[in-house]
Amino acid sequence: MRIHLVALTVAALPAWAETPDVASIVDGHILPHYQALVSESAKLAGAAAANCSPDSTQLRAAYGSAFDAWVAVSHLRFGPSEEGDRAFALAFWPDSRGATPKALGRLISDADPVIDNLETFQTVSIAARGFYAMEYMLYDPQFSTAGDADYRCSLVQVMAADIADNSADILAGWEDGYADLMRQADNDTYRTPEEAAQQLFTALSTGLEFTADTRLGRPMGSFDRPRPNRAEARRSERSLRHVVLSLEALRDLAARLSDGDAKLDAAFERALQRADLLDDPVFAGVSDMQGRLRVETLQQRISEIREIVSTDLGPRLGIAAGFNSMDGD
Repeated sequence: MRIHLVALTVAALPAWAETPDVASIVDGHILPHYQALVSESAKLAGAAAANCSPDSTQLRAAYGSAFDAWVAVSHLRFGPSEEGDRAFALAFWPDSRGATPKALGRLISDADPVIDNLETFQTVSIAARGFYAMEYMLYDPQFSTAGDADYRCSLVQVMAADIADNSADILAGWEDGYADLMRQADNDTYRTPEEAAQQLFTALSTGLEFTADTRLGRPMGSFDRPRPNRAEARRSERSLRHVVLSLEALRDLAARLSDGDAKLDAAFERALQRADLLDDPVFAGVSDMQGRLRVETLQQRISEIREIVSTDLGPRLGIAAGFNSMDGD
């Protein structure tokens, strides 16, 4: 998957345009979320080292907590997360060509020694790394029982270590310089505070787009051809959970960008309430009319948030929203 962001431009700033406190967003939203990812990913690596069995309650719980922490930063697709394709190595999805099961199948069937240490494992296909690949190993019997048991164990352990290492590298990138580029926007990356604010506005806009159009849109498919098997993380029954976690993280970012705008916050609350009522963890209901209508209603609530962000928040910040697109390849 690659995310293509096409021009969110800073408009000619009117006198009343607001510039949010970028430093407080970095320190209050971005760094704490990445610190949580590092902490939970380290626990995941420790749990895998202690017990690599896919049935391990402790391993699955640690995996879930680390995945939660990733979803909470998954909208922050800029800066250190994009260096060396780190974000893709953590989260290769959507996988429209089935690259992950193919890559894992080759590793297991060949008992490829590339997994013998972390450094060599990090040279394998991105499709065989990260949370979605690990989900196959923990929750899909086709992979959790395939090949040699010792090999599978080593593969799970190196996957977890890779997730922890990659997460730590992203946080280090923020703490060792990138955070200051945003806090003190007078550099080649962010020439002004407005440009730093634009980056954060882009993260909010594209995060909402990805949740509405990909996390919900992919399993919805079309009316004549729903595609529930395309739901994100359906094997671990996390599809709806990811929508909720993303909305919660984006709500926090939106509040910080908008100085607690009540209209925008109320729109997030309506979406989250609708998600709570859905009671369909993997969007299996899209295959029948009533179930599809409930998911469509949630998607509409997110579209309402996007409209407020585009037509109210953007102009307040002096930002004109151009076309954003996200596609998986």
